[in-house]
Amino acid sequence: MTPIDIGKTIRTARKAQGLRQDELAAAANVGVRFLIELEAGKPTAQLGKTLSVLSALGIDVALTAPSGAN
Repeated sequence: MTPIDIGKTIRTARKAQGLRQDELAAAANVGVRFLIELEAGKPTAQLGKTLSVLSALGIDVALTAPSGAN
């Protein structure tokens, strides 16, 4: 998954929920500018803020360790 993929997923989910960017930004406690850049796939977006946006949309993130990793 790339930053562009994450941005597209966020934009699609936001639109599906009928939210404007300013509404989602407020719900996630991030700035509108951050959300705009995140949806555009900015590769240096802050992880904590990105997770807040995903959480506000109800999107779960799952990490899978490579097999054999401890």
